[in-house]
Parts: sequence; structure tokens; C-alpha cells
Amino acid sequence: MGYFPRQGTMSPQSPPPTFIPPKPSVSYIVDCLYQNTYVWLINGSQFWFYPTRVEYGEVSGYRWNGAFWQFYGIDPRLIDAVACYPTPTLY
Repeated sequence: MGYFPRQGTMSPQSPPPTFIPPKPSVSYIVDCLYQNTYVWLINGSQFWFYPTRVEYGEVSGYRWNGAFWQFYGIDPRLIDAVACYPTPTLY
């Protein structure tokens, strides 16, 4: 049996923005579901990501590899900061 994404979890149809947003001091990946999100990892790596699922121990979605979106999952403990595009409204 293969993996079939739930409706609404398909990869984005266009590339992410061409700029790198400023790194915030406080951020939460759950606030960025279904949005272009720039991710900084604690090991120094950084990339555009489109999160579609946040669970205990795993964040999954699509990572931009420079040419197309690729399904990707990561342990949220490895994430240093995230910046959503567009930036979510604070209430």
C-alpha cells in the first residue's frame, strides 16, 4: 500500500519566493501550515518548505530543492526558526 496524501495536501503548484525572509526570534511551525515557510535548522541548513502536517515528533510537507517541490519530513526538534510567507497576522 502506498502513501496517498489527503485532499488539500498536494504540493504547491508554483515555486517559493525568490528572497530569504528575516529570521524571527520566536516562531512556531504550526502557525505556518499550508504556507510557504522558510526554515532554519539548528545545524545551519536553511530552505523553503511547505508544511502540510505537524505531529508530535514529525513535521511533513514539501521541501523546495531548487527545481521542484519534494515530499519531506523532519523532526521538529531540529528546527531553529521558521518564517511564513506571507507572515501570519498576530491577534
